[in-house]
Amino acid sequence: MIHLYTAPTPNGHKASCTLEELGLEYSVKLVNISEGDQHSEEFRAINPNGRIPAIVDSGNDDLAVFESGAIMIYLAEKAGRLLPTDDKGRTRVIQWLMFQMGGIGPMMGQANVFYRYFPETIQPAIDRYQHECRRLFEVLDRRLGESEWLADDYSIADIANWCWVRTYKWSGVSREGLDNLDRWLAVLKEKPGLRKGIEVPFAIDSLLEDDKAAEEFKINARKTLQT
Repeated sequence: MIHLYTAPTPNGHKASCTLEELGLEYSVKLVNISEGDQHSEEFRAINPNGRIPAIVDSGNDDLAVFESGAIMIYLAEKAGRLLPTDDKGRTRVIQWLMFQMGGIGPMMGQANVFYRYFPETIQPAIDRYQHECRRLFEVLDRRLGESEWLADDYSIADIANWCWVRTYKWSGVSREGLDNLDRWLAVLKEKPGLRKGIEVPFAIDSLLEDDKAAEEFKINARKTLQT
């Protein structure tokens, strides 16, 4: 049994969507970030960095795994799916996974901070991160014009990037003219495992479309900027 410690964020969804797509049995433990659960001794014993997601595999001597990309690799290897075993195929997947880990995630995360959460409007910072996100979207779009999936076949690389790119509106980033990216997003949106995965530990998409709920979400998010 996989025990998932998570919260409703793109990084959290990377883990839950992977679990759903692989059909692995798992339980869910909500980590309330706004209340500081990530700093508890219990959670720090699982992830010394105090960030979600993290997993504990009770079927493997209670092995704890943190960092969303590492979790995805571990789960894919455990199930024997969504990550090729040959050198070329594995490398293709991991490089696009790292593209998300080192580019899409951090840049969209910073766009969110300055566009949505930071109490002051610092336009140069907003512009810098939104423009970089757009550039990265264009990299994805070019790749998806060459291949149906990022690493030739559907893999954890697609799941990782999708969990972030799908939230482009929250980051204030345009998708205009990126037809290949649009096609890819639409196809992934219809996958049952992904649809279920983004509702773990609870659904927030409709919540964020409501102005009052979105404002409350932003207020709670601001509490975590320095934690």
